[in-house]
Amino acid sequence: MHTWYWRNWQGMTYLSCSLLEAWPHGFFTQKFWPRSPQELTAVLHPDAIGYRLKQVHGNTVLTPSEICNHLSKTGLQEEEDSALAAGDGLITEKPLQAVWVATADCTPVLIGDRKTGRVAALHAGWRGTAAKIVPQAIARLQAQGSNIQDLRIAMGPAIAGEVYQVSLQVAAQLGASIIPHEEETVIIKALQELPTSPLLPDPDPERIRIDVRQVNVLQMEKMGISLEQIAIAPYCTYQTPEHFFSYRRDNLKKVQWSGIVSINPGS
Repeated sequence: MHTWYWRNWQGMTYLSCSLLEAWPHGFFTQKFWPRSPQELTAVLHPDAIGYRLKQVHGNTVLTPSEICNHLSKTGLQEEEDSALAAGDGLITEKPLQAVWVATADCTPVLIGDRKTGRVAALHAGWRGTAAKIVPQAIARLQAQGSNIQDLRIAMGPAIAGEVYQVSLQVAAQLGASIIPHEEETVIIKALQELPTSPLLPDPDPERIRIDVRQVNVLQMEKMGISLEQIAIAPYCTYQTPEHFFSYRRDNLKKVQWSGIVSINPGS
């Protein structure tokens, strides 16, 4: 069983996971709002350089050098939001690179490779999950030399299935990432029959509840990742207002940041 625990920084708390203890990392709470990823990088490691993206609910995964190429083409400064490269996932190329994602109900996913020391940070909302952002990032890590069995994955606080009501169409789009089929009703029925179904009933016959984190788990299992390699935070953003922003609860454009720092392999 993986342990989740609170760390304290200047009287403010952030969440860490034992599965990722080899890497400086954190799922930060709303108390850190509106600090930037640059400021939060210093909390994790004083010598790391932070990277972030303009998140667009897709499945594009970039590296720091691809971000730097984008900045050199635009001629803008990294601090300007308009200068940010668009994407929803970052994977590192060398040690002391901190990668960050912002969420407010979507799932923040942090990945570490215990052999290479490289890491990834992903923003997996329902759209990104339907577009398989986590498998996409894992494929990029594999292209860099990662082996599936060396990966450790932690999914941070996100909206829980029991309070996440969606249309049947959205549920089918998510389900198609695990069960490739054209028919909405076929996908929904197949999802309901899974032993670890991500679907939960809803009183409205036109709606259903879905656990997006569980959809990501099922995608990873299809890639050969075992449940021992995955940890899921026991917190729902919607149901924990004392710690986390929730867009669905508050309808505010406020986010919490999640980040992880790459290390020297064997350090």
